[in-house]
Amino acid sequence: MKWRTDQIRNVALLGHGSSGKTSLTEALLFKTKAISRQGRIEDGTTTADWDPEEHRRSISINLSVVPVEYDNHKINFLDAPGYLDFAGEVASALHVAEAALVLVDAVAGCEVGTELAWDRLQELEKPRIFFVNKMDRENADFQKALESLRNTLTGASIIPLQLPVGQANDFRGVISLVTMEAYMGPEGKVMPIPDDMQEQVAAAHTLIVEAAAEADDELIMKYLDGEELTAEEVRRGLHLGVETGKIVPVYCGSAIHDIGLERLLPALLRYVPSPEDHIITATRNGSDVELSSKADGPLALSVFKTVIDRYVGRMTYVRNFSGMLNKDDRLTNSRTGHEERIANLFQVRGKDLTAIDELAAGDIGVITKLENVVTGDTLCYATDNIVVPGPIYAQPLYSVAVAPATKADSAKMGQALSTLTEEDPTLRVEVVPATRQTLLHGMGETHVDVALRRMEQKLGVKVEMSMPKVSYQETVSRSASAQYRHKKQTGGSGQFAEVHMRVEPLESGAGFEYKSEVFGGVISGVYLPSIEKGVRQIMEQGVVAGYPVVDIKAVVFDGKEHPVDSKDIAFQTAGREVFRLAVQQADPVILEPIYRIAVTVPEEYMGDIMGDFNTRRGRVQGMEQKGNRTIVRAIVPLAEVMRYGTDLRSMTQGRGTYSLEFDHYEAVPKHLADAIIAQHRVEESEHA
Repeated sequence: MKWRTDQIRNVALLGHGSSGKTSLTEALLFKTKAISRQGRIEDGTTTADWDPEEHRRSISINLSVVPVEYDNHKINFLDAPGYLDFAGEVASALHVAEAALVLVDAVAGCEVGTELAWDRLQELEKPRIFFVNKMDRENADFQKALESLRNTLTGASIIPLQLPVGQANDFRGVISLVTMEAYMGPEGKVMPIPDDMQEQVAAAHTLIVEAAAEADDELIMKYLDGEELTAEEVRRGLHLGVETGKIVPVYCGSAIHDIGLERLLPALLRYVPSPEDHIITATRNGSDVELSSKADGPLALSVFKTVIDRYVGRMTYVRNFSGMLNKDDRLTNSRTGHEERIANLFQVRGKDLTAIDELAAGDIGVITKLENVVTGDTLCYATDNIVVPGPIYAQPLYSVAVAPATKADSAKMGQALSTLTEEDPTLRVEVVPATRQTLLHGMGETHVDVALRRMEQKLGVKVEMSMPKVSYQETVSRSASAQYRHKKQTGGSGQFAEVHMRVEPLESGAGFEYKSEVFGGVISGVYLPSIEKGVRQIMEQGVVAGYPVVDIKAVVFDGKEHPVDSKDIAFQTAGREVFRLAVQQADPVILEPIYRIAVTVPEEYMGDIMGDFNTRRGRVQGMEQKGNRTIVRAIVPLAEVMRYGTDLRSMTQGRGTYSLEFDHYEAVPKHLADAIIAQHRVEESEHA
């Protein structure tokens, strides 16, 4: 079927891990007869979880697009992982969705993943709807879950539009507080409200009418005049309140037993904005332009996900923000200027692709075989040069050093790591010259582990992991001089060079300065660059602990040469060795990287965080309040926070987040510097 923009809805499915997002999509697919059999997460048979690693771990890892067709509409559900390590997939989902359906476990209530999803939605100012799932679980309590949301989340009125009929083993249906009717069982059979709930329902209905009236100036005047609002007027006020983010409606049900879903689908059509109503700001030929998913607008496709499949090849997931895309169109990547032909266009459901001829404005599709297109790119016609701002991803904070397991892996590791980062923008690869390590940065231990397993299984490259080394530096704290004579006689022409050198400390960040104060031709000018070359070699290797030497001035002030035996290699060697001796005499110090850290935690954990910084040689710089959370800012050595993410989760029950940014280098305390030097000597002896 060909869909018009007004028939499409894009909904991000968010929530804490195990709140039932994947089970909900599976139930909705089965309910709308898109699949003939309802899969189970435990069996690895759900539509949304198609990756073997997802089956192995029984959690969602990838963002999955699952369209559901209902009442002549197409709802594109973007099932995002609830596990914190895969926050990048959440960012991609919210980039292309007009609103979010946030699932809440009826037993657990508001959890860490719920809070993080709420914070992100608040930042993006996107409408959201809560669905309290698993109402049939033992100890399920709708009111308790509702109160936990209200007590934890701030910035909007959280209003239930439904009440459950029974809960736990007695859960039988839901009551709409707008239509004032009960909908029982999987079919949503309409029945009168039970007598024992009349008073509770009336009180909850009054809250809804008040919230709807407050969202609309016309309705509030009518309400204050004592006139009764019609169901349609209440819906209008609620719609406006949800759209502006002032009201967050709460529904309830059970995805596994298909209770409440009959009412959830029409609610999504009612309260999730059409793509036509969602305006984004992009640039067109360098000037700002507003795009509103109109079929007659300039074509603009935003790439929000890339998958490299061994059978299908490169799969580029796109959201059409404007215009109509047709198969065989020739588009330009606005980042590279490279032309791309849309030879293969598909609708996607989980891992299944269905060929289509066009993609309407507002819809989501997959294009295959685009080799030079990455996540965040915009595809448009060459004459428009449109750039849609891409998803904003969090900074990766967990790092491991990777090394090829075999020589065969060595040749392929670089390309394999590049492929990983193309598929997942929250992964980053860095080669650190100071430590001679290749680092893989990710969002957490599980995230990195999944990436390396994928690299081995899909790309055939195995690596060994180790703890990253801190990129220390070496410098000197005072001036000192030394001299070195290099003399080598092996028969025939020998080697001779003598160099006298002084080293001096420079200001932080000044780098390296080389100067000659040689007079009278004791060292020919042709050999001065040779000495510098030798000095730079030893600076890279380090003098006392194997780390680069920085912020130093080397001055050659005397020396000798031989008319026959002096040559370039001799002065390189002499320069290297005299520099080593001079640095050792100049009270060398080891410098460590110092980072600015900002930790965001609920207020009750603030004392623990500040006390912990004291044990990490951290210096707290200040605090600020942000809603019901506190941001603690501090300066801390990188060596003390290499695995801070894991520790922070333990201290805050997973509710804390943090960011790191490099600030400066400063000297390591002597007792720690001695330990670093001793460790270096041990490693040298092992490799000798």
